[in-house]
Amino acid sequence: MQSATRWVESLSPWPSDGFGIERMQELLRELGEPQARFPAIHVVGTNGKSTTTRLTEALLLDAGLSVGAYLSPHVGGWSERIRVGGEEVDFESALAAVRPAAEKLSATQFEALTAAALVAFAEAQVDAAVVEAGLGGRHDATNVLRTRVVVLTSVALDHMDVLGDTREAIAAEKLAVVQPGCTVVLAEDEWREFAEENGAADVVVTARSNLALAVAAAESFLGKPVDPHAADTVALPGRFERRGESPLEIWDGAHNLAGVGWLLPRLPPAPPGGWTIVCSILRDKRPGMMLEALSVLGSTLVATESSSGRALPADELAALASAHFERVETVPEPAAARARALELAGTDGALLVTGSLYLLAEL
Repeated sequence: MQSATRWVESLSPWPSDGFGIERMQELLRELGEPQARFPAIHVVGTNGKSTTTRLTEALLLDAGLSVGAYLSPHVGGWSERIRVGGEEVDFESALAAVRPAAEKLSATQFEALTAAALVAFAEAQVDAAVVEAGLGGRHDATNVLRTRVVVLTSVALDHMDVLGDTREAIAAEKLAVVQPGCTVVLAEDEWREFAEENGAADVVVTARSNLALAVAAAESFLGKPVDPHAADTVALPGRFERRGESPLEIWDGAHNLAGVGWLLPRLPPAPPGGWTIVCSILRDKRPGMMLEALSVLGSTLVATESSSGRALPADELAALASAHFERVETVPEPAAARARALELAGTDGALLVTGSLYLLAEL
């Protein structure tokens, strides 16, 4: 039989009949309603969701709970997405548990993965699950949980074709996951009204950092303080990941303008040779604006493309980049693009690989 990994890769990542949770609800009924067997912290927002999820997981584990965590997308491998007890689960077994029902209902890739996570959590009898939403909130496959805490990490203009073309519209879509009686943790007080309209019993506004959000989420769930240092060792692949020293090489999956805005002030000072950038961007992420923002780092960019069907072809990306960079080279294959960029950077330069987590996953 086809492996679980091959099978899930064969599934459509996008619903052909529009976004909604009806098929997901039917799939969970087939599987015995696993999501009803544990309380959840639901993490929504534009950027920072995976890091906030992992940090919250670490804090709850330190408090003595059995914890499940669900993240997307992955960078190193599919098994990154589903974790129990601080470890990745057996991905093949987790997918095998839902495959017959998922095939029967023609589930999408994300629906099958989400169902696999929820079944794994139920079977492990976790005390809590920290679940990262995929796209948006209201119509996301994760909007099926017994939610105790909702975390909204940030709101920026992204996925506007699905979520709306203003921050207000996007925030409303994301906070539609709030259930009556739950606590909502915000980094931005401007969304308090949306949370309260959806039935939040309490709204906690905290600092604009992933750790601050995770601490507030864990404390809201537990009803007592946590030790923030319990999350000190959490590191995610492709999130401000230092890959080399000579030349300095950093990989970061900044995949929209807000992500680039977060990244730029956190980069170390460029060495004498300056920054060389390897970049792939999805066509719906306002690539021209992202490239303009990245151009403050240096004059050289190598345009490449991930295998995502939404990726801008390397030559189109290069054409956009030429308005902002003095030297632009086009190398469609990601590994070859990185190799070329390393040559251009030399030992006195620095390399930034960014623009898409899909790019980092391939590398």
